[in-house]
Amino acid sequence: MPQIKIPAVYYRGGTSKGVFFKRTDLPEAAREPGEARDKILLRVLGSPDLYGKQIDGLGNASSSTSKAVILDKSTQTDHDVDYLFGQVSIDKPFVDWSGNCGNLTAAVGAFAISQGLIDKEKVPSNGLCTVKIWQKNISKTIIAHIPMKNGEVLETGDFELDGVTFPAAEVQIEFLDPADGEGSMFPTGNLIDELEVPGIGTFQATLINAGIPTIFLNAADLDYTGAELQDDINNDTAALQKFETIRAHGALKMGLIKTVEEAATRAHTPKIAFVAPPHDYTASSGKQVKASDIDLLVRAMSMGKLHHAMMGTASVAIATAAAVPGTLVNLAAGGGEREEVRFGHPSGTLRV
Repeated sequence: MPQIKIPAVYYRGGTSKGVFFKRTDLPEAAREPGEARDKILLRVLGSPDLYGKQIDGLGNASSSTSKAVILDKSTQTDHDVDYLFGQVSIDKPFVDWSGNCGNLTAAVGAFAISQGLIDKEKVPSNGLCTVKIWQKNISKTIIAHIPMKNGEVLETGDFELDGVTFPAAEVQIEFLDPADGEGSMFPTGNLIDELEVPGIGTFQATLINAGIPTIFLNAADLDYTGAELQDDINNDTAALQKFETIRAHGALKMGLIKTVEEAATRAHTPKIAFVAPPHDYTASSGKQVKASDIDLLVRAMSMGKLHHAMMGTASVAIATAAAVPGTLVNLAAGGGEREEVRFGHPSGTLRV
């Protein structure tokens, strides 16, 4: 068969990378949800790859880089662009459409401006271009502030982000009404639940829908310190299976699935993370993180592996939970009320 050509742009946004498409550039059969769309995205990223490397594709064999974005002029009143995110499995033939990618949100505005999806009168030659995004996966509004220079998106700059090697332009993101689009912010009505996991144990858990559905546990209850790096967990098959089992039962308790078995078909959500009070540790880059520089420690799992930094949507969940007195996240950060939080992750720190 001859190859087909589809215009696309390969972007980094935050600590993620993905392939961006305009919906109207996709083959007609792939402009709507379904098998044709999923097959194209799987092939572009190089999945399913039983070797787990995605050598024959644009994925980089991690949950942070096996991602696809489809944008279109918005169908919503008072919005500029519709943003649809697909988390592409690496070794299995499926695309998970159940949630957003907060990191790639940082690149959505840049792509929309560069591809002519934003009305020209709204785009300044210099300064900040405000892009109002409709996040289709979760039916939420996100606002991105994109730096412009001489009529073009400014991509270079001195903003540094732990988990990313080189500095770049800073893109500020506002997640309005951050409760995820799958029900109330605290689906059980509790700030802390007792999560019973057959064969493993019962854990205190904060179950929250904010940014993305997330299950927060205490690191100590899992025999962790909260300062773990990727190799400490991702090389431990038993630990990974334990996390997945807990995640499945948490998803059931949150009402996201009807049976535990369904968790395998929505690996992107919910996320599972563990928290601990601050203490000194060495990040994966060798950077020394001091307890005095952070409010708490957080480690999060993404697509079955410990994330190398922090997912953008999980960062929203962390900040939201930290701002609500009485959650596990809030208590790990010392309790009380707060309007911002700085947490330590495997690559360094992040303030939200």
